Amino acid sequence: MTKPLILNAPSAVVTWQWRAYFEMTKPKVVALMLLTVLVGMCLAVPGAVPLQPLLVGMTGIALMAGAAAAFNHLIDRRIDGLMARTYNRPLPKGKISGTKAGIFAVSIGILGFVLLYAWVNPLTAWLTFASLIGYALVYTAYLKRATSQNIVIGGLAGAMPPLLGWTAVTNELHGHALLLVIIIFTWTPPHFWALAIHRKKEYAKVDIPMLPVTHGVEFTKTCILLYTILLAIACLLPVLVGMCGPVYLVGSTLLSCGFIYKAWQLKYHDYQGLAMNVFKFSIYHLMVLFIVLLVDHYFWVN
Repeated sequence: MTKPLILNAPSAVVTWQWRAYFEMTKPKVVALMLLTVLVGMCLAVPGAVPLQPLLVGMTGIALMAGAAAAFNHLIDRRIDGLMARTYNRPLPKGKISGTKAGIFAVSIGILGFVLLYAWVNPLTAWLTFASLIGYALVYTAYLKRATSQNIVIGGLAGAMPPLLGWTAVTNELHGHALLLVIIIFTWTPPHFWALAIHRKKEYAKVDIPMLPVTHGVEFTKTCILLYTILLAIACLLPVLVGMCGPVYLVGSTLLSCGFIYKAWQLKYHDYQGLAMNVFKFSIYHLMVLFIVLLVDHYFWVN
């Protein structure tokens, strides 16, 4: 009776290890990021995106984003083990050693860089590398522990994906791509501060100076509300420069009104679990916003 278990043990270990490494890449976060990369690619050209930059570009950017996430797991493994949201991650649970995690992060990062540099263009490779450094080292290793404005400053690295998609196709920087960066840059603080409110005690426990810990929950709620208004303005910029049409205008306006309402509700009519609901709503807000960008773009293509 034990023989099948012995024979199946190696495959079970391999599956367990594979899942642990995959989890380190934060696949859900990378998937949302890749949506913004794809939209950046599509908006850069009037018709279909060329196949090579589409496939190789998405793969290379995904690998380097996964590397940045793995570095985040590695650097934060001590505090992750103390927080309820993250204690089950592979490193705190001992599923992967710190050495193996570092080798994994470096390996997929190098592979992604080589793919982008050799088969897409050097500009995209270096911009993606800068984003990796910005998130993994500047934000995770320094800003996160240094200032309550960590997510505001460090958010620039996470706002780069649509620009990376644009440069992968065109090999040039463009103002329209930067508008997409501004949108995500403005979206990031209210998105993450809502989570920080929900997890305030945990961040305080591990001495991470998130805004609710250093300035209080009410101040953070006010900041979230003000940022959602600022985000609504940022979302109008593509229309003002003629980049998008009425489909995007209507869609983005509805989404902005929804986010402002949720933030207003959090500020003035809070209830148990609302901060987490705002956090979840913000994810759908960004996802739908970029889908609307895509629909609007191809709606007007002749």
